[in-house]
Amino acid sequence: MSYAVIKTGGKQYRVEEGQTLLVERLTDDVGATVELAPLLVAGDGDAAFDADSLKQAVVKAEIVGHERGPKLRVFKFKPKRGYRRRTGHRQNLTRIRITGIGR
Repeated sequence: MSYAVIKTGGKQYRVEEGQTLLVERLTDDVGATVELAPLLVAGDGDAAFDADSLKQAVVKAEIVGHERGPKLRVFKFKPKRGYRRRTGHRQNLTRIRITGIGR
């Protein structure tokens, strides 16, 4: 079973073919195929992690849908001053399915 370590949205993920995962929002439409930057490709034979091998390696993914993450509550408080602020945040996410890992 081959796997790869990819980088997208400032985070790194270990992925295998057929896996679905949530990543930071990608600009492409639903159903589009995107190529992700691999940092390491391993599995059948030796692992590839040097620059020359990674130029030939490719990780393809299909965009399944765009979603929003859970609501995060942000609360600021300073005692004895009457200062209280409550805000929220929902991150924009994209669900992708890994369709191919190749060298």
